Amino acid sequence: MTNLAAPASPLSVGSVAQLTLSLAAIVALIFAVSWIVKRLKLGMPRSRGDITVIDQLALGPRERLVLVRVGDAQVLVGIGAGGLVGLTPLDKPIAIKEPSEGPAFADRLREIMKRPGGPS
Repeated sequence: MTNLAAPASPLSVGSVAQLTLSLAAIVALIFAVSWIVKRLKLGMPRSRGDITVIDQLALGPRERLVLVRVGDAQVLVGIGAGGLVGLTPLDKPIAIKEPSEGPAFADRLREIMKRPGGPS
């Protein structure tokens, strides 16, 4: 009787563990990129024709105030779990300094990395 070595199974414990860890890493990367995009507010349209979001202030995890310019008028809008609520049109428009070219993505990322409690 000869000892023939059985071929390694493609479904061995090591290959399944490697596949599982690879998939977990990819899913974690997707969540990390989506968190960064949300945190830095990238890809959010700020203007559409005559309607422009001028500024916004987060009041809670799902509530915020948004100052919107519609034509020549400005309107303060509340956004929450219940939907949109038009709070008041402003009689005297608020002058907001338009931000000049913001820092590049690399500069923002470097700033976040240097923060205490941030990634090392």
